[in-house]
Amino acid sequence: MKQLNPIIKETVPVIIGVLIALFINNWNEDRKDKKYLSQIFSSIEKELEESLLDIERVIPKQMESVDSVQKYLNNQEVSIYTVITRANGVHAPRIKTNAWKAIANSKIELIAYDKLSALADIEDRKENLRWRLEKQMDFMFQNMEKTDKAKKEMLMMIILDMVGAEKELQSEIEEVLKVGL
Repeated sequence: MKQLNPIIKETVPVIIGVLIALFINNWNEDRKDKKYLSQIFSSIEKELEESLLDIERVIPKQMESVDSVQKYLNNQEVSIYTVITRANGVHAPRIKTNAWKAIANSKIELIAYDKLSALADIEDRKENLRWRLEKQMDFMFQNMEKTDKAKKEMLMMIILDMVGAEKELQSEIEEVLKVGL
């Protein structure tokens, strides 16, 4: 027992020192994670606000394109190319998700599920919008010289579909900004 007593006296302070060091390290990591999340969420909010403004800027331009298509719908001498040119081209919003991608590729486990889900939904809607724009561009390039009413109606429907997808994304972003990150 006499031999065990000095060992305990020497071991207990070492164990206590290690536990204190672990506690301090965990506290410091938590502090760094909270600071990182705060910075990332601030960046995400700024990107979402910029994306929202861009959506709000683009939708009226797309509606002008729809009006332009309607104006020349029955005019067999005006091609889809001419209609789009007179409507000042094709318009699509820039949806920024750089900050979201940064955290999704590094410390995603720090984000609460509801926030994670909302940001993932926005990313999905962004990709859906990109896909729709691709399809719109494909349609326009394939039918650039067409002048018939049916093709113009199809273009109008494609643009309106794009506007609908943008409005859904707009609502999603507004909800996330309203609830906050």
